[in-house]
Amino acid sequence: MFRLPKKHRDCFRRPFGDLYPGIGDLLPAIAGRVVYTVGDVVTHNLFKAGVVPSVAIIDGYTMRAPCDRTPLLRMRRLFARNPPGTLTRELIEAIADAVTDPPAVIFVDGEEDLAVIPLVLAAPMGAAILYGQPEEGVVLRLVDDEAKRVAASFLDLFVEA
Repeated sequence: MFRLPKKHRDCFRRPFGDLYPGIGDLLPAIAGRVVYTVGDVVTHNLFKAGVVPSVAIIDGYTMRAPCDRTPLLRMRRLFARNPPGTLTRELIEAIADAVTDPPAVIFVDGEEDLAVIPLVLAAPMGAAILYGQPEEGVVLRLVDDEAKRVAASFLDLFVEA
């Protein structure tokens, strides 16, 4: 298990991509791309807009409160344990499995907030990753060399626990 030290948590408060007010605003930017989502509300809103992600990572919560908008996705289901402020090998392996053999939804027991880091590392070039930025909107991160470099540098901030 990898734990994010408190001294580095501020690094993850800024969007790791382009911030949009809502899903409708970014639909043109993801047209024709493989799409992955992290978060129940983002996944629900994308599904409601008619786009089914290749991989969705959800935990049944939004802003630490139960989420009543968890979508019923009809795809292969994976499960992973991931306590808050961590990235478990179990989650990292589930992400690699899902990206290799989509479509899949990963149900996280714990918290999925940091899953965007290993997801960027596992995703193919050109893929679109969407996740919620609390109180602000939706972040779109297109996977390219720079995204992978930044994700790897973020992962370096974690310590093995």
